[in-house]
Amino acid sequence: MNPRALVVPFTKMNGAGNDFIVLDNRFFRFSDAELSGLARRYCPRRVGVGADGLLALNVPEADGAHYRMRYFNADGSLGTMCGNGARCLARYARQAGLAAEPLVFDTDGGRYTAEVPAEVPAEGDVRLRVPPPRAFGEVALLDAEVEGPTYGIWTGTEHAVRFVEDVRVAPVATEGPAIRRDAALAPAGANVNFVQIETSGLDGLARVRVRTFEKGVEAETLACGTGALASALAARLSGRVQAERVEVVMPGGALRVGFRLGEDGAAESVRDLTLEGPAEVVYLGTLAV
Repeated sequence: MNPRALVVPFTKMNGAGNDFIVLDNRFFRFSDAELSGLARRYCPRRVGVGADGLLALNVPEADGAHYRMRYFNADGSLGTMCGNGARCLARYARQAGLAAEPLVFDTDGGRYTAEVPAEVPAEGDVRLRVPPPRAFGEVALLDAEVEGPTYGIWTGTEHAVRFVEDVRVAPVATEGPAIRRDAALAPAGANVNFVQIETSGLDGLARVRVRTFEKGVEAETLACGTGALASALAARLSGRVQAERVEVVMPGGALRVGFRLGEDGAAESVRDLTLEGPAEVVYLGTLAV
């Protein structure tokens, strides 16, 4: 190790298989450019720590917040929001000594609150309370050659949703990148979710299976929190499920989405939107920066 290197403690965490490098940036005060560089350097698998992205616990910038979340994708691009990452960072903040209940934090996707069980060891699921979605509707793709409708929705970041008969054989590796970069979704692009409806929720609980191609990672991930929100909401708003509680099963595990739909049935009328699931510590380590 370079004796002049800055030694930075980090925590490796995952939420349903979506994994992250987590830093307490209240002390180091790394700039966004520096955090982006750390993500590009350490997120690649085999040559780095290996992660879908990097999370920074920053000092709050606005009244009423306990901290500010910064999230950078594995390619160094800034992510406006990450649902699995937000749950992991909330658990990290609790373990770092932030004792408020609930925790209130700001992101580039808005203000969120998190309910984090205080038990030791920390094993219970973390619940996020999420701002309403925006801009739900069918997207007329310009470049990607796919059959059937594609829906767009914003749940903290941009998402495209496609419904399939069997998610196990969905063309995630081919249609995912094509739709992600379609000109109709420019300039931000979108994460692409392939959704199979298992139960429509006549008993009050629907169940869907989802695989997601994530921008910034530029690959399929084991789970996507904002993708779980997008998939559950698109299924309800398009009439494919009737329930307002949806279990979203992803390759890395299950997440739970809850909400109330307004009388007008519009995305912007959604209230009490929540995302609940695991947020686990994998190991502790240090980086020589």
